[in-house]
Amino acid sequence: VVNILKTQLEIHPESNVSFYFQNYLDRFFPSLNKEGDRTLEEKIKEMQKFFHLTVTGKFNSETEEMMDQPRCGIPDVLDYSTFPGNPRWRKNLLTYRILNYTPDLPRFMVEEAIEKAFKVWSDVTPLKFQKVARREADILIRFAHGAPFDGRGGILAHAFAPGSGLGGDAHFDEGEKWSQDHIGTNLFLVAAHEFGHSLGLGHSNVQGALMYPIYRYWDPDTFSLPADDRQGIQKLYGNFSVRC
Repeated sequence: VVNILKTQLEIHPESNVSFYFQNYLDRFFPSLNKEGDRTLEEKIKEMQKFFHLTVTGKFNSETEEMMDQPRCGIPDVLDYSTFPGNPRWRKNLLTYRILNYTPDLPRFMVEEAIEKAFKVWSDVTPLKFQKVARREADILIRFAHGAPFDGRGGILAHAFAPGSGLGGDAHFDEGEKWSQDHIGTNLFLVAAHEFGHSLGLGHSNVQGALMYPIYRYWDPDTFSLPADDRQGIQKLYGNFSVRC
């Protein structure tokens, strides 16, 4: 896979460093722009702090490497957090529908991965999830090509906060090689992360959290929801013991 960022920087290093950093910051740290005219150095420091990098305010190999990591397409925020306004579903039974399937996996494996990803959240909250085949659903799941996706690597998926219209929907980049193990991109792990967004969670800067924006592999058979994520989702919905 060609690293477009690196290639462009090598061709025009002085003119492109600022552009590509600004583009990344505008996409994944939009809240930084609310404070008025901040220097690029200040914005880079914020990004480096979020990812627990050495805070220099300068473009360096460590920062570039982080920018190149496969990740979620949703903007980043500090700590475990919820979306602005704390959006949440006002019911405990949520329906979902898989609109299409990736050819990378058999249909039943896709369904198993999605079901298991929802179970990550239902195991620690009063929420229940029901798959529907034809009728309208709260959460629509789709594999898609094209913008804002970028082919293999880069942006893996994105999801929308609870609400009407696109609210709760999750979209996965068909350009990825989806898998059920460590080869390619594990569908269960990415889906579990995206469904956290579908339920109202934003990103966490805790490196061991499921809602950390950068993709990492865990063994799906032994995966357990980290405490940071559990705290965030239970802030919105309560814990399993209050299920009706």
